[in-house]
Amino acid sequence: MNRTTQSLIAVVVALGAVTGFAAFGGTDTADDGAKAAAHQPVERTSLLCPVPSGSDLAETSYTAYTPGGSGGDAGGSARLLPVSKALTDAAREKDKKAKPFLTQKAPGKPVAGEASGAESPALIGTADGGLAPGWTVQQTTTYAAGSGRGMHGTNCTAPDTDFWFPGASTAKDRSDYIHLTNPDDSAAVVDVELFGPTGEVTSPVGDSIQVQPHSSVPVLLSTLADKAYPNLTMHVIARSGRVSAAVQSSDEKLGGDWLPAAADPAGSLVLPGIPKDATSARLVAYAPGADDADLKLQLASPTGTITPAGHESLHVKSGMTAAVDLGDVTKGEAGSLLLTPTDDAVPVVAALRVTRGKGARQETAFIPATGEVGARATVADNRAKGSTLSLVAPDKSARVKVTASAGTEGGSPATKTYTVKAGTTLALTDPPVPAGLKGSYALTVEPVSGGPVYASRMLAVPEEGIPMFTVQTLPDDRGTVEVPHAERDLAVLQK
Repeated sequence: MNRTTQSLIAVVVALGAVTGFAAFGGTDTADDGAKAAAHQPVERTSLLCPVPSGSDLAETSYTAYTPGGSGGDAGGSARLLPVSKALTDAAREKDKKAKPFLTQKAPGKPVAGEASGAESPALIGTADGGLAPGWTVQQTTTYAAGSGRGMHGTNCTAPDTDFWFPGASTAKDRSDYIHLTNPDDSAAVVDVELFGPTGEVTSPVGDSIQVQPHSSVPVLLSTLADKAYPNLTMHVIARSGRVSAAVQSSDEKLGGDWLPAAADPAGSLVLPGIPKDATSARLVAYAPGADDADLKLQLASPTGTITPAGHESLHVKSGMTAAVDLGDVTKGEAGSLLLTPTDDAVPVVAALRVTRGKGARQETAFIPATGEVGARATVADNRAKGSTLSLVAPDKSARVKVTASAGTEGGSPATKTYTVKAGTTLALTDPPVPAGLKGSYALTVEPVSGGPVYASRMLAVPEEGIPMFTVQTLPDDRGTVEVPHAERDLAVLQK
């Protein structure tokens, strides 16, 4: 084998490990007896955090974490920079003045930083080496008063080109902003499409939105619609470049939270972790294809799967947003919503808007349909009290290992293993907590055996009688990538 052939193989393997551009999940067997793809730790991870607040009364915390034993190089670094100061690798070597907002130096221990007021910028995070596999950053903002008062939490996300947001709104009492953040050195061009109960909401303003390099653009959804729509589905497509996208929703009476992108359209969906004390839950669904969808609604409760009375099914017309108020669907027990086709499977996207509290002391959060935990998933910024971890096994029973990291300011990791019975939700109001905890910590979920598991974390921090809370789902952290073995017969390359 000549040097050119060896170099080409090395480039292919390195590219797969760095970009993560490959399938995740089970290992496929190639034809003609070729060896299956090998799982390798990713070597670089990028995450983007949206602008947290426009209020002087806001307090924001950031927590970054990489699970220990993730593999990869022993070295590496992870840091968050203001997007406007993010530089290319070459420029960064020349400019040592780019001071990071937050730096993580080793896996296994989370680090935290804080920001106050309305001057907090969007952040771009990059982790490489041993800190890249499974790197997670949580952004949590508390508003003491004003529209949207309450707790707004979100996982900082990787840039992409396609996002679905069922559950958005242009209602008069709502202020929903889509935050578009561009991490790259060239401009991104983004289209924003809105779909209401009768079809697409026509708006030329949502076409060709320019997001300049290393910048973030907030767009008020009501400026893209001809009238008020209580329930909308939004589709964000980057025509050129990449962006991160997240919706910040504020309500005059019901508080607010971040609405993250839902899982890609699928025939069956899981929305995990409806709080046991939820006073109302609204389901919003959309079928992007050419066919209508008929969905069966089930609640995975602590004891089994049940059908909510009066809400047995939902018909979703093609290209139109459907919404249904489920009321206090959990009836005092934590649960997860399962959506399955009544007949032929038709891809849909869906999300829940969940409310806790009553009267003037209500607060809301969003639970989008999410992917399964897969090999491993992590959520950061858990507190000594107030964290509830919900695990649901919709098909078969599963055993799950849950690990609490060390604390940001001290404490020793702790691990427990749980069994989640088929068709049930296990809500852990007392998940593992580090011994001698100081600060906040991360929870890592790893299925051990059995069927697929879905998960979410609710962080609840009541203040002045208001049940402030936020919910984050836990899809697979994509800490590994499949890198195919090179074929032995490379005669074409050798020529």
